[in-house]
Amino acid sequence: MKLEESLKQKRFVVTSEIHLPMGTDIQDVIQPMDRIKSRMEALSLPELKIDAWVGNTIGICRAIKDQQVEPILLTPCREKSRIDLQEHLVQAFEAGIRNILTFTEDYRISGDSLQELMFFHVDTGKLFSVIESLRGGHDISGKELSDRPEFFIGSGVDAHWGKEIPDMALKEMEELARLGTNFFVTTPVFDLDSFEQFMKRVFPLQIPVIAEVLLVGSLEMGLFLNEHVKAGMVPPHLIEKLARSPDKERASMEVIRDLLKGLKDLCQGVHFVPIEMEDPALKESHRLKL
Repeated sequence: MKLEESLKQKRFVVTSEIHLPMGTDIQDVIQPMDRIKSRMEALSLPELKIDAWVGNTIGICRAIKDQQVEPILLTPCREKSRIDLQEHLVQAFEAGIRNILTFTEDYRISGDSLQELMFFHVDTGKLFSVIESLRGGHDISGKELSDRPEFFIGSGVDAHWGKEIPDMALKEMEELARLGTNFFVTTPVFDLDSFEQFMKRVFPLQIPVIAEVLLVGSLEMGLFLNEHVKAGMVPPHLIEKLARSPDKERASMEVIRDLLKGLKDLCQGVHFVPIEMEDPALKESHRLKL
């Protein structure tokens, strides 16, 4: 079933993310598809730019779609002009891609200050003005198109605030909903109580929320995330659990298991990132029949 259909029917969905290969051979991505496609609704691919090298994201999305796995094309817009976005979206539509997920490239590590919030916010006006033109059957210069591209649009949002979500952040979500966002994908969730408070605040928007789940496989990883990504990202009680457990892998999976069980009652899906093709968290979601 398509991601759009699943969310509209209020089914709990599982999505994942992979990283693009650095070369032209995509078989390492394609070969495992038969093993994982029964475990999820869709697979997202980030746009990869390293120096002058640009990954063929759209081409790999097309190849994944050929394997009966629905792709989600991640579409950062902070560093793109309206012309860049238009070219990107038209190419995606021509490749048969209908799901896009948009956020600034740095939304997961945006800070709490007003200046950082303003710098890292999703440029809603720029993106949706391009989409509105394409849906109307013309490009941004007014030239008629042979097709009317349509997309199922997701937007990245920061859920770490809990019930203390700033008015500006809530208003941005309201604006995203008004402009046509079809679903939200959050930053990584570790604290169910905080996330429940967040969901109560955003419930009036009536937009499906997919919670991002990040497997913290070691104490060192938890400390690194708190020091270099976002202070307090991994709560103290999880850091303590990883520190005192003699079996770090088992402790990590206990955390994931509890999260998945709790999230199923709070939102409409989970998004695993990052993912290896045999990621134990994805296997656990399948075992729990999410």
